[in-house]
Amino acid sequence: MCGIAGIFDTREKSGISREVLEAMNQSQFHRGPDEGGIHIEPGLGLAHRRLSIIDLSSGQQPLFNEDGSVVVVFNGEIYNFVDLMPELKELGHTFRTHCDTEVIVHAWEEWGENCVDRFRGMFAFALWDRKRETLFLARDRLGVKPLYYSLLPDGRFVFGSELKVLLACPGLDRKMDPFAIEEYFAYGYVPEPRTIYRGASKLPPGHCLTIVRGKPMPKPRKFWDVPFQPIQISEEDAEGELMERLKEAVRIRLVAEVPLGAFLSGGVDSSAVVAMMAELSKDPVNTCSIAFDDPRFNEAEYAGMVAERYHTHHSVGTVDPDDFSLIDRLASLYDEPYADSSALPTYRVCELAKKSVTVALSGDGGDENFAGYRRYRHHMHEERLRSLLPSGLRRPLFGFLGNVYPKLDRAPRMFRAKSTFESLARDSVGGYFHEISVLRDRLRGSLYSERFRSELQGYNALEVLRKHAANSPTDDPLSLVQYLDMKTYLPGDILTKVDRASMAHALEVRVPLLDHKFVEWASGLPPGYKLRGEEGKHIFKKSLSSRLPEDILYRRKMGFAVPLAAWFRGPLKDRARNTLLGQRLLDTGMFGRPAMKRLVEEHLSGRCDHSAPIWSLMMFDSFLAMNGN
Repeated sequence: MCGIAGIFDTREKSGISREVLEAMNQSQFHRGPDEGGIHIEPGLGLAHRRLSIIDLSSGQQPLFNEDGSVVVVFNGEIYNFVDLMPELKELGHTFRTHCDTEVIVHAWEEWGENCVDRFRGMFAFALWDRKRETLFLARDRLGVKPLYYSLLPDGRFVFGSELKVLLACPGLDRKMDPFAIEEYFAYGYVPEPRTIYRGASKLPPGHCLTIVRGKPMPKPRKFWDVPFQPIQISEEDAEGELMERLKEAVRIRLVAEVPLGAFLSGGVDSSAVVAMMAELSKDPVNTCSIAFDDPRFNEAEYAGMVAERYHTHHSVGTVDPDDFSLIDRLASLYDEPYADSSALPTYRVCELAKKSVTVALSGDGGDENFAGYRRYRHHMHEERLRSLLPSGLRRPLFGFLGNVYPKLDRAPRMFRAKSTFESLARDSVGGYFHEISVLRDRLRGSLYSERFRSELQGYNALEVLRKHAANSPTDDPLSLVQYLDMKTYLPGDILTKVDRASMAHALEVRVPLLDHKFVEWASGLPPGYKLRGEEGKHIFKKSLSSRLPEDILYRRKMGFAVPLAAWFRGPLKDRARNTLLGQRLLDTGMFGRPAMKRLVEEHLSGRCDHSAPIWSLMMFDSFLAMNGN
């Protein structure tokens, strides 16, 4: 895995500052500690940090074509490069290396922008074609690899693998975007294409951007989408085909010239990947997992069952459930507010994995592909209730019940109906947004100051989902929310978390369940094959029944959680109070002190569980501190 950076003068062939370009590249040293490379010519500078995985001796970047007119910097892996190489050779192209990077420059020469349609893998790259005066950027279909960019006021276009790369370039507008702040407090991250800064953007997954010097800056172009094209297939045939497709997706990700292994949590997804690796590998698979002292969060026993079954070389690292020493480190990893607390154990498991491997396969993507999240079940229950009443009756009825019903966080689940009533008063997309929001509308509105509400001008983070829903290829209620997660939660939260945590340790993570061909096929399976009654991942679990024990397949999902609620009533009680009522957050003018005080007091008293909102505010405060606010 690597880091890329660059500066392109969109107006003329001005000089590029080597000092600035080197500073941008050095800011992402952790992404590629093995080598660094820079290319500068009039009006263009490209930089690269390399983590050597394939063709260790000759894969240096920036990498050129035969006559030096096309050059690329690339982060990721093109898994089908061994198939594309002979095809391109037959078309007259000459290769000087055996690495996947060189395939990109020749594919561009042969197919232009459509080259991305031929690539199978995870990638973010920038390619310069001197003859066409064209800079071409692309990001992989699911967003496994990140890519940030900005057009500066002086006409310079800058890009990089992390936001900190852009921050190293003078001239970037660092004013915070109020819409991005609203989105952060709703989702716990800033969804694509926004960043926390007005002057910077993320290139969305499955998009490319073609910039020609002297021409207006275009909008990114979408080259792929999850199709959700229905497939007619029996359940029995689907089980067999699923395993063959998964095995193939794993097989092409086993190519590496460095030690390779897998994360093993003891859940269905990572266990399935390890099972496939064991079947495909002659040698024992290297696996690693994290154990927690607190049994509520500890899955080590189940990971051990899979490790024993497949005779893996298994490493276990124990994390103290009160290990909050990384809190201040997170802000520097993510460069913008990021509130998924599972980033803490994810960092630790990457730290553990790096001790024995340079490449690790993960099970990310299984929940999105096969409807594994509990919130999908809740959503489908609500959808059935919505269908029983016309919206003209349902909205006022459940809106009223949601307003008057008390918030009973400590009561048995059957009595905690306030959120359900509030959700049922909304339409399908609005209800799903209500279900997944970290700070729901009412709470966000109560915390925001009058001044900040004025800056928002009525904008609501729900618009992120509305926009994606309008472009959805499916109107099936389950498939729709899977699609929304693939457009938001997957790239913005899950894959961002794994990328930053792994790159902090110079570890490459490969994600077979997000192979785009596998995703395309899985998206077309009947929704009933995925969510069957109360059981998510129905078809996935059935297809694995001969490979994994029932205790792995059908136990209650635990997740990669940390005990935030207990932290904020125990060892982090004072920090939570001091942060939320501290001067730094209040000086932003975005929040009202009485509402912040009420939030802290309700949590500390045990009346409500506000751990997720408190964590989000603490992470926002850490971001402000990192940026000198």
